[in-house]
Amino acid sequence: MGISMGDEAASSTAVTVLLSLGSNIEPERYLRAALDELATAFGPLRVSPAYRTPAVGFDGAPFLNNAVAMRTALSLPALEDWLHALEDRHGRDRGGPRLVDRTLDVDVVFYGNGILREDGQVRIPRPELEHAFVLKPMADIAAEFVDPLSGRTLGELWRAHPQHGEAFEAVSLS
Repeated sequence: MGISMGDEAASSTAVTVLLSLGSNIEPERYLRAALDELATAFGPLRVSPAYRTPAVGFDGAPFLNNAVAMRTALSLPALEDWLHALEDRHGRDRGGPRLVDRTLDVDVVFYGNGILREDGQVRIPRPELEHAFVLKPMADIAAEFVDPLSGRTLGELWRAHPQHGEAFEAVSLS
């Protein structure tokens, strides 16, 4: 496993983290519950609108996806453990195929300006950033955040995305 964490991610102080959240089983309920728990545990959050998007990679109900920007002093492994426990508390089933309907999916897309490679593949930033359902909400709340792989801001990446300019249905979580 190769880890290259930039200055911000390598320090023991709080780092900026961008999360992607998704649900297609009672999505308003589960995303709202996740946001409440994240705010309680980590303090102030920047939260994007939630967008309804088709399931990707399998035939399932549409998802609601949004993004959260927050700060944490937790290490990446500790944060991922906390997020897995959050998903589990809200009924996440890890026993079946990877691409299935789910109550809650919370992924760390960016951990500061760090890059994490495992088995020769980049894991952080998450490759799913290529999907509009991940990139658009992130660009909504962190347009000036620089992707350490491309050196481009999330706003620039979104403006260059093939789905930029398409209408996305925003759904209220309140």
